[in-house]
Amino acid sequence: MIPPRVDIREVGPRDGFQNEPETIPTERKVELIEMLARTGLARLEVTSFVRPDVIPQLADAEQVLTVINVPADVSLSVLIPNERGLERALVVREAHAGPRPAFDEVNVFLSASETHNRKNVNRSIEESLASLEHVLARAGEEGLRCEAVISTSFGCPYEGHVPPERVLAIARRLHGAGAQEIGFGDTTGMANPAQVEAFFDQAFESLGASPGDSPDKGGVQLTAHFHNTRGQGLANVLAALQAGVASFESSFGELGGCPVPPGATGNIASEDLVSMLHEMGVSTGIDLDALIECARRVQKVLGRPLGSHTLVAGPVDWRDANG
Repeated sequence: MIPPRVDIREVGPRDGFQNEPETIPTERKVELIEMLARTGLARLEVTSFVRPDVIPQLADAEQVLTVINVPADVSLSVLIPNERGLERALVVREAHAGPRPAFDEVNVFLSASETHNRKNVNRSIEESLASLEHVLARAGEEGLRCEAVISTSFGCPYEGHVPPERVLAIARRLHGAGAQEIGFGDTTGMANPAQVEAFFDQAFESLGASPGDSPDKGGVQLTAHFHNTRGQGLANVLAALQAGVASFESSFGELGGCPVPPGATGNIASEDLVSMLHEMGVSTGIDLDALIECARRVQKVLGRPLGSHTLVAGPVDWRDANG
């Protein structure tokens, strides 16, 4: 049964921007984040505390978090690569003097593929897990909501098939360490709908979760993160919905991708996702027209056409045939 309402986290300001070859000025990032925060999106991933020399695009993380002005009911998250990154983030949060915290959630990540994990973060899976267990414990002590994203959950460009049992063993360990939400990433767009539905059926059972569970209810939230590398992103969303998944991550304008393997193009476009869900009668709480305006604006900032279909075609217009 398809859920009547879906939770969407917009990851463009982090996952999307970090893949852009030319530096986006901080003031433009702030402008776009503030626009997104007023579309009805309840959750935004705004930056990352990775080393500035590794991803220079996000070297202004502290400044962005200090300057942005978003509604109090919008939950802001930051990506945390390791314990050092968490310490940087906590310094910013403690020093923040605004009417709301600088951020509310942290996201941690690793790959389910040994080869991809080593190429991405230069660590084995076990080394990453040991580090992230400390990060999750400390973040939990600070009262932060924690999500753990497992990249290459549906296939690896270097190793091929990734056993679901391996992915779910990692997920159980991360949940046990304090992750209230587990995101499963199709990092290079290798998943297909049949695989996705079967995987999430298994994931709900393996993690003792039920469709609709959330941390607020004492359960673990399962989230899907699809890329549109081979044009199957929305088909995979539908398959996940049919398995009961009610939480997705996406990027406005179809920005983003994985910086490690070649050819790994962007995330599914948030406006395409919202358009499809609304046409299916699934509620998101998001103003689609306002979201499209955000995609138009980032397209202008970047100075090139983007891959979003709804950005080009606009929302479906069900005008009265007799009008």
